[in-house]
Amino acid sequence: MKTRYSFGGDEHIFVEVDEEMSLEAFFKSLSMTNAVRDSGIAGITEICPANASFQIKFDPDVIAPDALLAALKEFEAAAEGAAKTIETRIIEIPVLYDDPWTRETLMRFRERHQDPGSTDLEYAARVNGYGSVAEFIAAHSGTPWFVSMVGFVAGLPFIYQLVEREKQIEVPKYLRPRTDTPKLTVGHGGCFGCIYSVRGAGGYQMFGVTPMPIYDPKGEIGYLKELMIFRPGDIIKFRVIDRAAYDAAVAEVEAGRYEPKIRPVSFSLDAFLADPQGTNAKLLEALHG
Repeated sequence: MKTRYSFGGDEHIFVEVDEEMSLEAFFKSLSMTNAVRDSGIAGITEICPANASFQIKFDPDVIAPDALLAALKEFEAAAEGAAKTIETRIIEIPVLYDDPWTRETLMRFRERHQDPGSTDLEYAARVNGYGSVAEFIAAHSGTPWFVSMVGFVAGLPFIYQLVEREKQIEVPKYLRPRTDTPKLTVGHGGCFGCIYSVRGAGGYQMFGVTPMPIYDPKGEIGYLKELMIFRPGDIIKFRVIDRAAYDAAVAEVEAGRYEPKIRPVSFSLDAFLADPQGTNAKLLEALHG
């Protein structure tokens, strides 16, 4: 895993931890960005973490670029031997799969899809070797997902399925992006899932929608006083719901009574790599215990 450093103009350093997206690369990136944040180095104005990389914005009148680069390389050396355990949260996300809104949207954009004759769920099930949409939904919702970054648009989480590499769901993005995606769509592109925090353009396959807001720029929703719910390192668990449960949850949100299920958990990368199923079972026990 060879880290690559590059300067972007006079005010940015871009750090690519690895060309390959992996939990190992993410944990190294997370350790380095946490170290930057905790260091309190004068002149750093913004830290932008991503899946296997991050970017630092700084004021060159306060800290010289070479001095910041040297500090980052020290953080990298420390990250190599850092404990790969984090204290984080597991958050349950209810999902109405194969909902009428994403279905209507995907039908409007079939000419941009690899398989215009099937829905996104049918296509995803087939290319991943599942015998039915129901089997695919069970696989998608049955295991936890790791939030590796938040961004692109405000509050949108990119998520990585916590299963062995050969079992990960992989689905290519649309051939050409859509100009419309319903708000709170649960989508997937490549090896990453996401939840669209707002309505807008998109190219990920659409599997369903959640009634649970994840971004509130007005800060009016009780559990979204920090404007967005997710942060890198969070763990998500999807829960299948029907239309009646979806409508009931929407009503709770509108009444200001909805509270998501969030539990504190410890996550060890080494423990997960040694025993993925056992680690996931402990995470789910913490969520439902």
